[in-house]
Amino acid sequence: MIRFNKPYLSGKELYYISQAINNGRTAGNQAFTKKCHAFFQEKYGFGKVLLTTSCTDALEMAALLLRLQPGDEVIMPSYTFVSTANAFVLRGAKIVFADSLPDEPNMDTSTIEALITPKTKAIVVVHYAGVACNMDVILEIADKHKLFVVEDAAQAIDSYYKGRPLGSIGDISAFSFHETKNIISGEGGLLALNKEKHHGRAEIIWEKGTNRSAFFRGEVDKYGWVDVGSSFLPSEMIAAFLYAQLEHLQEIQTKRKAIWERYKKELTPLQTSGHVGLPVVPDYATNNGHMFYMTCKDVKERTALIQHLRANDIHAVFHYLSLHTSPFYADKHDGRELPHTDRYTNTLVRLPLFFELTDEQQSKVIDTITAFYSKI
Repeated sequence: MIRFNKPYLSGKELYYISQAINNGRTAGNQAFTKKCHAFFQEKYGFGKVLLTTSCTDALEMAALLLRLQPGDEVIMPSYTFVSTANAFVLRGAKIVFADSLPDEPNMDTSTIEALITPKTKAIVVVHYAGVACNMDVILEIADKHKLFVVEDAAQAIDSYYKGRPLGSIGDISAFSFHETKNIISGEGGLLALNKEKHHGRAEIIWEKGTNRSAFFRGEVDKYGWVDVGSSFLPSEMIAAFLYAQLEHLQEIQTKRKAIWERYKKELTPLQTSGHVGLPVVPDYATNNGHMFYMTCKDVKERTALIQHLRANDIHAVFHYLSLHTSPFYADKHDGRELPHTDRYTNTLVRLPLFFELTDEQQSKVIDTITAFYSKI
């Protein structure tokens, strides 16, 4: 079976984990955590960063930082993972879902302003497949209406918008290092803070609502409970694993992007013939090689394609289910139809893409897809 995903190991993960253990400091915010923090701040220019145990945790921290109250409204795409919405629902916010674009799953920015009410507090953008949303438009709307912008950059490590790293543009950003991502730590995430006003409070929320970090820096003579918070920081073993990955970021990115480009080149004839849709990368965005997807004619065709691939020992998967029609939120949604979101829910299929995917394996995936459509 050609797997959909296979986590890449650089070779130093266990070595660094053993270092963390031998240092005798395995709880969070020790040497490897600080190494990871320094890497992200130096490479991408984030104002302040905090490792978390997941991107979900980073998003939950973002919701706490915005001081959301029950009844506040947050605009976000419906075509996203449940964590994007859950983080804000936990604070009592009402989610106002926006539709996707006709030619790509990212949120349709032309629909955002009509969704704003006096209760709107934030716009949460999701950079689907690591491809940037149109951030100039979003920032202009947010500035006009005095709204926060949160970037869900779970899939967007090392991707850019007009030369600016994704995650460095909004007020707050969240990244994922889940084993399906480009850079991994099994589970893991990162909160990036681009406004200084959030720096101090974020650290307190990160440390269970205490000023413990300030105490260890010698800034206060004792620490105590000063705000809401939780245990969001990961252990040193997670940070050590992640640091081993970060040392190979460029190598990982080069290989993944080469795989992506080959898929695009060799499947373009199927797009030209009208059989499938392929990813769109606008001029203002870059491709970070996170995901390669196709869109089929309808859910029946997609199901048949996935079954055909599986019969040939290839594991391909569909992706998100529209959140606005989910069992939990359908009766809370305002009733608007989001046709493009529903179309991606029914037609999008993700192809195998991982560092160790061989040329022969990729050829088999491409040939099997081509053979399927040759019979339609």
